[in-house]
Amino acid sequence: MTTPQVKAVPDGMHTVTPHLICAGAEDAIEFYKKAFNAVELARLPDPQGKIIHAHIRIGDSAVMLVDEFPDWGGFGPKTLKGSPVTLHLYVEDVDAFVAQAVNAGAKVTMPLEDTFWGDRYGKLEDPFGHHWSVATHIRDISPEEIRQSAQKACG
Repeated sequence: MTTPQVKAVPDGMHTVTPHLICAGAEDAIEFYKKAFNAVELARLPDPQGKIIHAHIRIGDSAVMLVDEFPDWGGFGPKTLKGSPVTLHLYVEDVDAFVAQAVNAGAKVTMPLEDTFWGDRYGKLEDPFGHHWSVATHIRDISPEEIRQSAQKACG
């Protein structure tokens, strides 16, 4: 009897999948539902009710979550006093998206603006300390135009 071939990357997943550690993963799931229209796909609590694995979908992308587990070296950005990581979201209407996220409890850390690389772009911090950049692509620009604009903007 032959065993069917198992896909190395399961259906619905991408090669890179963020895995967020949150102080209060249950609350984080509810925040992401309200702020980012996330859909909860799976939740696995331990016997004490802490989430040892959760899987949500934001747009077409999977995000995994877990509660903090200090004994396993698992700390979220609030405990660590910040995060060096920013997750990027492309959305259809970034202005409406940011308004929804702020209404759900996110903090704007960089106001929306039209950028030299062709996106309407801004940054948020969620209540759990994770950083998100958000954008809607508004115009196509050649790499050379972007390079020239970047030199002017940074120079």
